[in-house]
Amino acid sequence: MQRIPFSKDELVVKGEYPSAFRGFPGTKILSTPITPREHYTATVIEGKTPIWHPMTSDYITLVPKHIPDNTARALIMDAEPLLEEERGGKDMFGIEWVYVPAANGSMVQPGTPLLEDANEWEEKLVWPNIEEWDWAGSAERNKSYLGEGRAVNVWIMNGMFERLISFMDFEGAVTALIDEDQQDAVHALFTKLCDLYEKIIDKFIECYGMSQLLFHDDWGSMRAPFFSLATCQEMLVPYIRRIADYCHSKGCSFELHSCGANEMLVPAMIEAHVDVWTPMANINDVPALYEKYGDQIHFGYSAPMLPPDATDEQRYEVAKNYVEKFTQPNKYTIAGAMDPKVREYIYQLSREKLN
Repeated sequence: MQRIPFSKDELVVKGEYPSAFRGFPGTKILSTPITPREHYTATVIEGKTPIWHPMTSDYITLVPKHIPDNTARALIMDAEPLLEEERGGKDMFGIEWVYVPAANGSMVQPGTPLLEDANEWEEKLVWPNIEEWDWAGSAERNKSYLGEGRAVNVWIMNGMFERLISFMDFEGAVTALIDEDQQDAVHALFTKLCDLYEKIIDKFIECYGMSQLLFHDDWGSMRAPFFSLATCQEMLVPYIRRIADYCHSKGCSFELHSCGANEMLVPAMIEAHVDVWTPMANINDVPALYEKYGDQIHFGYSAPMLPPDATDEQRYEVAKNYVEKFTQPNKYTIAGAMDPKVREYIYQLSREKLN
């Protein structure tokens, strides 16, 4: 990417991008020398040296309402809001999810799993016909929401392991990963899931101009992963890598959303060609992960939050420390949601550092 000297004129605000979260302020549109989408594509997707520190504000997140999984799990980021009575219900496989208001999310009611044994999947699963979903309507509805200039990050809510849990309950799913009598069936199921997800990815690109897929697959608890690194490498990595490589073949990056204390699984993520992972910073040592693996995978990591009455000098100091620690030409984090002024300072200081 051409190195472009920083100019203070870049800090002139041209407008505001909408927020993906209703009720939150939007993101200021600065007079950047190239668009955030062009920059995100060149750096995170094509691997070129950035000219500013990439941030989550460089993209807009879309979790489309017309996909059954997203309403079932009660997580929508779409031009059309999710009504209270629409939360929960059947996902794309007809599995019933129950919305839990206290958790602001949904779960499959445990105790009556569709599959008692993974070997039953070919007989019992009814596969969705994604052509029946209102892709054209969703694309039209989200034109103004997605806008222009930013990269587009679209979610698949149920990844490989989470999908297996929805079919088998948690205990059945973790058992199936290590039970020799079920492992072949799990491999076959995950292969067919990849076929489905690749078709959905094609729709994301066609309808929304997707730049990055976020693949939702929680792998751990607050204390440790749900399975060993070896199990992850054997049972999950081949399929995560297939989806990641498919995204790469389409000119898109791949982000793994995976909650839990999953530090020991980072080698599996790298082996799976994951571009970005945003660890839960309260239970994972992100600075240590960055030092060890930051040249092989990007970690999403936010600058420290400041109180509303923080001074401009405090905001500048937070941004300065962040840039000094996490902005290197070929080793950088993806800076997460933060104070707007801190974001502006990170932009300015990283522009000056990288050029």
